[in-house]
Amino acid sequence: MMQHRSPLPWIEARTLLSDRSFPRHSHDQLGVGVIVFGAHRSWSGIGQVEARTGDIIMVNPGEMHDGLPAGDAPREWRMLYFDPAVVARLAEAEGAASPEIVRPAATDSALATRLAELFATLTEEPPDLLLLEQSLVRLVMRIVHRHSLRPPPVREASPAVRAVLARIDEDPASPVNLTELAALAGVSRFQLLRGFAREVVATPHAYLVQRRVHMARRMLAGGQPIVEVAIDSGFAD
Repeated sequence: MMQHRSPLPWIEARTLLSDRSFPRHSHDQLGVGVIVFGAHRSWSGIGQVEARTGDIIMVNPGEMHDGLPAGDAPREWRMLYFDPAVVARLAEAEGAASPEIVRPAATDSALATRLAELFATLTEEPPDLLLLEQSLVRLVMRIVHRHSLRPPPVREASPAVRAVLARIDEDPASPVNLTELAALAGVSRFQLLRGFAREVVATPHAYLVQRRVHMARRMLAGGQPIVEVAIDSGFAD
């Protein structure tokens, strides 16, 4: 994976070439990317989707998904990750609702062109600020008008699951076991696993790892040494 420099701290630009399969996970940001070559298959909230060369891939903040190559060959994709609060304000300034992605994969040559333009402008030295702003607005509004809908009502998690989420979110680096979490939730271990998977679409362990990863990324972005980050965020190495 290559993390590109970005002049805007609320946009991350990444390029990834891989034949790996990635387990279910989520991102804090709104993700929009394009498959450069190869094919990619992903589980999402609407089921399995597949994207091929030139297709757009998108993910809402906090949305669980996985990823694997669709075939034996590796695939390459370029992704932009946006702070959702900033994107919401940008859309609101244009008289639109905040984007809520409908489909994780789509064929849209116009959006692919706008993504390529924004990606190139973000990663050039020095960036053309007028072109950068123009490309950003055009891309966000294309997503708003063609690939999003108003967010559905938020379903509140059950008290048991809320208690477990709060425990993990409060201190993801500290050790925890399933028995402790089940006792905190007031249910059996199996009931917790079943309810958590239904409401969060992940196991407690997968969610814990994701929170630790997010914690580690923030530390690394702040310049903390890798070894210290691993220890402080609960990883062995």
